[in-house]
Amino acid sequence: MPKNVVVIGAVALGPKAACRFKRLEPDSSVVMVDKDHLISYGGCGIPYFISGDVSDPGQLQETSFHMLRDKEFFQGAKDIEVLTNTEALSIDRQKKKVHIQNLTTGEDATLPYDKLVLATGSRPRRLDIPGIDLEGVFAVSNMNAAIAIKERIASGQVENALIIGGGFIGLEMAEALTDMWGIETTVVEITDQLLPGLVSKNMAKIVQHHMEEQGVAFQLEDRVERLEGNKKVERAITTGGIIAADMVIVAVGAEPNSDLARAAGLEVSLRGGIVVNSRMQTSDPDIYAGGDCVEVTNLITGKPGYYPLGSMANRQGRIIGANLAGGNSEFPGAVGSFVVKVFELSVAAAGLSSDVARSEGFDAISALVIQFDRAHFYPEKDLMTLEMVVERGTGRVLGIQGVGNMGDGTVGRINAVASILKYNPTTDDIANLELAYSPPFSAAMDILNALGNTAENILAGKNRVVDVDDFDELWKQREKGDVVFLDCRGWGNAEPFVEKYSDHWKSIPQDELRLRIAEVPKDKKLVLICNTGVRSYEAQVTLDQMGIGDTCNLQGGVAALKKWGLDLV
Repeated sequence: MPKNVVVIGAVALGPKAACRFKRLEPDSSVVMVDKDHLISYGGCGIPYFISGDVSDPGQLQETSFHMLRDKEFFQGAKDIEVLTNTEALSIDRQKKKVHIQNLTTGEDATLPYDKLVLATGSRPRRLDIPGIDLEGVFAVSNMNAAIAIKERIASGQVENALIIGGGFIGLEMAEALTDMWGIETTVVEITDQLLPGLVSKNMAKIVQHHMEEQGVAFQLEDRVERLEGNKKVERAITTGGIIAADMVIVAVGAEPNSDLARAAGLEVSLRGGIVVNSRMQTSDPDIYAGGDCVEVTNLITGKPGYYPLGSMANRQGRIIGANLAGGNSEFPGAVGSFVVKVFELSVAAAGLSSDVARSEGFDAISALVIQFDRAHFYPEKDLMTLEMVVERGTGRVLGIQGVGNMGDGTVGRINAVASILKYNPTTDDIANLELAYSPPFSAAMDILNALGNTAENILAGKNRVVDVDDFDELWKQREKGDVVFLDCRGWGNAEPFVEKYSDHWKSIPQDELRLRIAEVPKDKKLVLICNTGVRSYEAQVTLDQMGIGDTCNLQGGVAALKKWGLDLV
């Protein structure tokens, strides 16, 4: 029997659910409602429109075969009625009607439904500070905001920009403003690292150093207290001082747009996400919801999680479309996979960072490897950094993250692990993960396999490591005289360090260590160092065998120091 389906929201999940349902039940009717006139666009492409990489906003609304996904497209090609500039005001669940209003004419109407889909998305989290409503203050909320931002920049009104928030959007916008437009850009982040809750401090420092090299300024552990200006924003007052700014981008996160669901009496979490089951049904089985307005199960913790990601919205939309037609498709949950471009770097992760894992009650350790993304002898190769978070005692992999040069290498490794995280893999699974190999694409022992092996060695106590943060603290306290930094590389690499820090830095190449064991201080802690951590680990094994156990190995070696911006010579 044909159904009447109403879909509220027409950007990502809404169109996907509507189109999937119509393919399965062509005789049923679908009405899609959105309060904007721009629909079905790739919102994740907004920073690239602002930067100029995407020249026309219409490109974000096109299909892969260059048809514009406007209301005429959906009505003509998909047989879906679309009401734009129309707001859904309320839901009458007893009568199964949606009260709507045309925002152009003010006309009210009702839409009957058999099944209803809520695709109401998210909204930018608002900062409640003085001056937030000044001209020139924006949130990257939709295409209309993106167009306004780009027009303001193109008119020559922006010389100094402030971005509040060091998450995805903040970093993408920092690149867009700096790289394309040459705007002096400062990012203020309230926590002590970029991408908080998403990556470890190790990875965040690599990203920060790279962006600073591109001209972006950062003020971490700082808070914007107010914005000032004469009608237009001119400056920001922070806990750390004054920042000149004739444009401010507020990028402090998103929150579910669940007001309509809450008013209708549907179950909504404390975070504000609409509660759904695995079939994407709300507490009312005739109402489905998905995308940025819902919470789903985190497959690592088993707890509800919030993931405002376009890729997830599209997958959930297909599931909803199938279930509207009587199917029994299920969304299992998520591990929070993401990737973001930051100038010449790709930054990707899946699962939990080390800090988040510990906050969730896991006894977690992290293993870090820096290795070439291809065979070391292949002419074109780059160093890649991967970090894996592992539960001590079980060896269960809780998360993985990586930073590498732009390309598919980093995200390919992250995706490989992300695809198996829901099966609770262990370090042994990663060490033995079967990956395609050819020198132009990877090493015979891929960096992922090396990461699994490294994590196993750490868990077994064979590789006792410090990260760059720990190294930095040890280095600052070197004058106490109880630590020696032992360089396990060849003399050509070690010489400038020894010459500059002769009292603290000692050189014994790893392959000479057994012969020169008498030169090794036995009454001091040894910090073992090489280029990437491989030879220093071998040195640690040798020293253990020879009865010298007070050692630690710098994860990632000198390469990690450089990526952090700690160039000691």
